[in-house]
This record gives sequence, structure tokens and C-alpha cells, in this order.
Amino acid sequence: MRTDTPAGTTATGTLPAREHLPVGTAGPPVLDVVIPVFNEEKDLEPCVRRLHDHLAATFPYGFRITVADNASTDRTPRVAAALAASVPQVRALRLEQKGRGRALRAVWAASDAPVLAYMDVDLSTDLNALLPLVAPLISGHSDLAVGSRLTRSSRVVRGAKREFVSRTYNLILRGSLAARFSDAQCGFKAIRREVAERLLPMVEDTGWFFDTELLVLAERAGLRIHEVPVDWVDDPDSTVRIVRTAVDDLKGVLRVGRALAVGALPLDRLARPFGDDPRDGRIGGVPGGLARQLVGFCAVGVLSTLCYLLLYSVFRAGAGPQTANAAALLLSAIGNTAANRRLTFGVRGRERAVRHQAQGLLVLGIGLALTSGSLAALDAAAGSPSHGTELAVLVVANLAATVLRFLLFRAWVFPVRRSLTRPRPTGMTVPDAGTDGTVPEARTNGTTTGGRR
Repeated sequence: MRTDTPAGTTATGTLPAREHLPVGTAGPPVLDVVIPVFNEEKDLEPCVRRLHDHLAATFPYGFRITVADNASTDRTPRVAAALAASVPQVRALRLEQKGRGRALRAVWAASDAPVLAYMDVDLSTDLNALLPLVAPLISGHSDLAVGSRLTRSSRVVRGAKREFVSRTYNLILRGSLAARFSDAQCGFKAIRREVAERLLPMVEDTGWFFDTELLVLAERAGLRIHEVPVDWVDDPDSTVRIVRTAVDDLKGVLRVGRALAVGALPLDRLARPFGDDPRDGRIGGVPGGLARQLVGFCAVGVLSTLCYLLLYSVFRAGAGPQTANAAALLLSAIGNTAANRRLTFGVRGRERAVRHQAQGLLVLGIGLALTSGSLAALDAAAGSPSHGTELAVLVVANLAATVLRFLLFRAWVFPVRRSLTRPRPTGMTVPDAGTDGTVPEARTNGTTTGGRR
């Protein structure tokens, strides 16, 4: 997965709160609609003209249509260049390599429009859904928007084979990656530019899985995704290879799932970056997330205790009680710290993981010292206390050790980051991943595609 910061970009940057984009004709267009194409000489011109006419008649802001040619071998580049020369607000971009994701990355990374969208060249989606798609992004309500063919109010005409493949794929996404959006494959999506600038460097795929990966990462980062039911008519002449695309998508699911499982993605740099989440506010005297952390800590504690008992039984079969107890305690403590790190306190990635484990072992040592010291104090005070008295003292001491362990975890090992709990009305400072997607071979009809950095 892409986790690096490209050369020439800064490590930090301010991502502003989402605001309604201003109305006006001056400056760059508000919307840039990308149409990625490969060998579409027949359909390209009528579809682009139809889209242009629709936007000119219905869209209240400035717009641009960008035809991104993915290394076509027919007349598609010439058709695109002719459209750019004759139709206002249309430009053409040529890439010497195939890949829908590669095309979207190249155009989105260089575009100066605050809202970026794309749609398939066949215009299978009813264009009346375009304004509802981008309106939440223009108003500042949402970060991404997707068209969905699988909601109840969608009206779709397509064959049983494509219907089965689409629904099965989205079920796989829900089961494996816990995706909550209903339709990942609909070629009808939009994103705010500042969000794209942060997400694009993290997306690795350059083909059909590109937008699915983008959506999964955005959802995991806590960004708001708006779904629009669409009317959609299948294109019988589509050149998409269903089997090959499905295999590539499944490989992408496995890759992203593995990266999410090991915490290899720096999604914390995107966690609520806009400062307009009401949960960012603090109520005096009430630590944020305390109830959830207590529940998670208790659940992890129960599971780690069961693991300790199981490990002790295994080690006891080949070692003495002290050795078995020490080994079981050590392994269960490592697992307990790792589980609390990820599940209770929401710390992801490998950064400071070793330090957290060392701190967790020290906290365990403090707890052991407290329980052992209580027994030593009881023995010194009572001489030969009864077994019931020992159990009572151990229960009290373990309760105190558990409370102390939670407090140390919360305040010392995994402290709450202030930058994520203070309300920020005008934006939050987050690491800036920069803009990836440099395509040395990309060129437009006579001009370069220089973009805002």
C-alpha cells in the first residue's frame, strides 16, 4: 500500500472544514467530470456532447469535462482532441498506459476544480442523478458521493449475469472489509479535491479496483460517503471483461484486507480531518470515549484471562508451575497489550508498537507487585491467615490492580491525543500525504496539465 510522502510535498498541512462552495463564474470550474476511455471511437463523441449539453442546461456552476484516454489504439485520441477543440469546457488527456485508476489519478491530481467526478463513457447512468451526486460535496455536507444501483429506489435494467456478479462482489466487500456502502462498482462517483489529495497517495490499484479501494479507505478513515440511487441501463456492447475484472478485484480485496489487518495504512492522518464532527467537542469533566474504552478493556481482560488459563495448561504439561505461570503471563500480557492498543484505544499502525509493549509489561509488573505485596503484608500482619482471608485480599488487590492498569493504559501508554479531542472550528492540522499520480507520459491537446499543489 502507498504510505509514503511523495517528494516535493510537505509532511503536514491544514485540511479546512467543509464549506459550501461559493457561487460565481470567475476562477476555475467547480466540477471536473472525467471520462476514462479505451478504444471508444464510436461512442465517445455523442456521449461527450450529450453530457456537455446536459451540464450546460442544468448545472448552476462552472464545469469541465476531461476525456482521459487510456492508451487507445484506434481513433479515440483524435476524436477526443477534436472534441476539445470544438466543444467548450472539454479537454483531452492522453496516457500511454491502460488503467481506469491510472487515468483518474492523473486527472484528479492535476485538476484545479474543487469537486472531481467520473462516469463511464456509455453514460449508462441517467444524467439526472449527476446534480444530486455532487450537491452534497458542493454544499460541504459530504466528502465523497457514489451512485448506487442496489438501493431499493434504484431502477436498473441489466442481465442476470451482471446482476449476480455485482451483488456477490458487494456482499464480499461487506463480509471481508466491513464495507457499508451498497455499490462499489457503479461508474458514477465524485469526491472533494482536498479529500482526493489525501487519499490518492494511499491507493495502490491503477485498474478497476481503484475506486473500491478509495471508498474502503475513506470509510475506514471516518469520512462521510453520500449514496445516490440511480437509474441505470446496461450497455450490451461493454468491453469490460467480467471474469478478469472479478479476479483482479478479489486480489485487491485480499491486499487491502491484509493491509488493514496489520495496520499498514496511516488512516489516522485522515481521522475526522475537517473539524466539523460534533463528536470533536468536549464536555467538561467527561473524558471522551471513557465508556467505550471501559467496555473494550473489560472484554479484552476476559479474553486474555481465558488465554492465560489455556497457555498455563499447555505449558504445565512440560514444565513446573512457576515456569508455566511466568510463560503464560508473559504471552497473555503481550496479547492483552496488543488487543487493548487496537480495540480499546484505537491505536493503529506499527509506530511505537514496541514501546507500547514495553510499557504494558511494566504496567503488568506494577500489578503483580501490588498483589504480591498485599499477600506479603497480610502474612506479616496475621501470621498464618486462613485461605478465605487470602482470597479476599487477592480479590481486592486484583481489582485495584485492574483499575490501576486501565488508568495507566489510558493516561500513560495510550494517551488521548489532544488534537483529536479539541473542537476546531476552522480546520484541523493533519499530516499531508501530498498528491501522487504523476504520469510523465500524460499530455493534453496542446497544453500541459499543471495542477495546484
